[in-house]
Amino acid sequence: MPNPNPYISFVVTSRNDNHGGDLRKRMMIFYKGLIHQCNKYQLPCELIMVDWNSPDQNELLDTVLPPVSESDYLSVRYLIVPPEIHDSLRFSEELGLYQMIAKNVGIRRAKAEFICCTNIDLLFSDALFEELAKRQLQHGKFYRANRCDVPATINENDSVEEQLKFCEANIIKRLGKDAQFTLIYDENGLLFNYPIFNPLLKFLNWLKPKLISKEEAQFRVLDTDACGDFTMMSKSDWEKIEGYVEFEMYSLHIDSMALFSAAAQGIEQVIYPQEMCSYHMAHAGGWELGDPVEQLQFYHRKPSLDWWVVEAAGRQIMKEKSNYGVNTVNWGLNNIELKELSGVRSDEKVIS
Repeated sequence: MPNPNPYISFVVTSRNDNHGGDLRKRMMIFYKGLIHQCNKYQLPCELIMVDWNSPDQNELLDTVLPPVSESDYLSVRYLIVPPEIHDSLRFSEELGLYQMIAKNVGIRRAKAEFICCTNIDLLFSDALFEELAKRQLQHGKFYRANRCDVPATINENDSVEEQLKFCEANIIKRLGKDAQFTLIYDENGLLFNYPIFNPLLKFLNWLKPKLISKEEAQFRVLDTDACGDFTMMSKSDWEKIEGYVEFEMYSLHIDSMALFSAAAQGIEQVIYPQEMCSYHMAHAGGWELGDPVEQLQFYHRKPSLDWWVVEAAGRQIMKEKSNYGVNTVNWGLNNIELKELSGVRSDEKVIS
């Protein structure tokens, strides 16, 4: 690695279980894309891959993904959370992976000044990575980027440049707010697709704060859509909010809770422009299913939070400028020694 001090730690979690039917393909595209962009923009970063509850301890993720070169601007660390830790948590039989607890594992052990919690089925636009390479991130701010869903037919054998062109030309759906019009966000995003509506949108964006309270406006501007795919802030700010709430249940809405906590602690939201987005490769097995009956069956199998209580709790802590008070001082399994595998060579060591 040309610079041993990473600027950003990208924190993700996965396990070698073929989730969604094409996990290796999506993970390889993400992995190679991140290496390519770190090198292209000469931005030293680290990827922390939390390998949670692998079904085969002889085939961990470091055996699936190729090693990086010492000349690459991306270093890779695998943190291994074994099945016995997973099995000690509630609902361990229903859930194979606790996404947010796993990401907390990476947050607590990250080396960089800034941490981006994201997922292994994304590609970042060049516009976004070019912005990151300017090294203008600030403490006291958290950063959000839109997620654009693209077809699963993306070709894993194409170059990263070709994959990014495919993504740009084949956006199925955009999730996330437009930084210009956060208070009048249309969930379908329809109006924002047509510049002819911009004067009307600007007027409504000026008018709406005059019709609602300051507290309500602060709540409504938070960009919680697909925030688990890209939320970035300084490590000290992640520590200030105590990472993600460590509920032993499915991760739905827990990512949004982190944004409420950040706002409650006075950390300012920054939404990147729409061209600075991430591309999400569509797959089966997630909660965003098209069939409502399938959604009911999905929720029935996985204990999860209701949005109404998450929203109410978020409003309360923002009003009180407090936090949830759920995590212990050892959040992120900080009191447990975990095995770490290097993504550069085949050595391993124990970290705490």
